[in-house]
Amino acid sequence: MRLLLLLPFIGLLWVPFYNRELPSLWGFPFFYWYQFAWVPLTSLLIWIVFRNGLKKGEE
Repeated sequence: MRLLLLLPFIGLLWVPFYNRELPSLWGFPFFYWYQFAWVPLTSLLIWIVFRNGLKKGEE
């Protein structure tokens, strides 16, 4: 389950994948809103891994 935390790392590490302007969202280039979209997604993944650890009795 902890491997889920690698998704944001990999998703943001590969800059050539999202280093472009289109498609834009509300006037923001893809480069910016792609990175910003990872903020709540990363928080959600951290919460999922944390809750899973509590169920298993880990601290």
